Amino acid sequence: MKKLTAALIGCGRIGTKKHIEAFAANSDLIDLVAVCDLVHEKAERAAEEYMRRREISLASGEKERIREKNETENDQNRFSSSQVSEPNLQRPRVISDYRELFSSQIDFVTIATESGNHYRNTIDFLSTGKHVLVEKPMALSLEHMNEMIALSREKNLKLAVCVQNRFNPPVQELKRAIDMGKFGRIFTATARVLWNRNEEYYKQASWRGTWAMDGGTIMNQCAHNIDLLQWMLGGKVQEVFAMTENYNHPYIETEDFGAAIVRFKNGSIGIIEGTANVYPRNLEETLSVFGEKGTVVLGGLAVNKIQTWRFEGEDSHPFMNLPDPETVYGSGHIAAFKDFARAIIEDREPFVNGEEGKKSVEIILGIYKSAKEGILVKF
Repeated sequence: MKKLTAALIGCGRIGTKKHIEAFAANSDLIDLVAVCDLVHEKAERAAEEYMRRREISLASGEKERIREKNETENDQNRFSSSQVSEPNLQRPRVISDYRELFSSQIDFVTIATESGNHYRNTIDFLSTGKHVLVEKPMALSLEHMNEMIALSREKNLKLAVCVQNRFNPPVQELKRAIDMGKFGRIFTATARVLWNRNEEYYKQASWRGTWAMDGGTIMNQCAHNIDLLQWMLGGKVQEVFAMTENYNHPYIETEDFGAAIVRFKNGSIGIIEGTANVYPRNLEETLSVFGEKGTVVLGGLAVNKIQTWRFEGEDSHPFMNLPDPETVYGSGHIAAFKDFARAIIEDREPFVNGEEGKKSVEIILGIYKSAKEGILVKF
């Protein structure tokens, strides 16, 4: 099987930490051939991190695993020319202007730039025939999200949004329980993100806490949990009412606290609470679902373990003992990248396509409209 070629656009924290990690972990499917950032030194660091991770992987036995996989595939289909290549480790090209990639033959890009640039970056690469995996939020306006989706359909290209927590095993387990009807009727669900973001955090990047490039706590810190909430409750929103406030961060434009009630068309109600004001450090990120026959609470550092699992005859779950990941970004990027690569290879929809990625942002925009105008926002 010929591997896909890809480029990373944006080498900040998410790009250098999680995208590079995911590229290295999926090297059997993807060759990372370029990294791009306006700050050349950041792109250099990303390239170095990729090489470090790949070299560690090779040293720990990847060559042997590839050899065994080739032998297995050859035994299964002696007439197939498909074969996993032996590792040919090459350093990704480092560039500062992503327009250099427009005429290249790469298959896809991942976009980890500032939120306010996601729309323009995505449109540029779709227009030049590249599949796109974009970080959350996919864009900051409904019009931009619709344009991104429409262009991907017009060009017959894959567009996916990286909401990696959907790939967490406890999240998948909860979704299966809902789809199997274990809860009976679901009444409510609550998404809480009770974190701390201090002045140092915002000073690390001037775009943070701005309306043009970021959004506030609800758009930035809470987006993943809002996505999970709407996914569990069916995704079809009827109305939203919200309040927001900036209590403790006078140096940013946006809110540092938000609370919202979301009524879904199936009658369920979602409750959202997000804050960046918890003293002195992050307290929790939890997703709770309450039904007539079940109660489940997911928690951990990145919604990565089950805290409560209660159904008739069940009061525990093996996923209660899962370890926390290293950071709040979790470990779902690896699975998200693998799914996207497979979607291209198999010509199928990604697990979180543009239409799915749009849903949480649409709720967040409704929250902002409700809070600003003091009204109940109908969908």
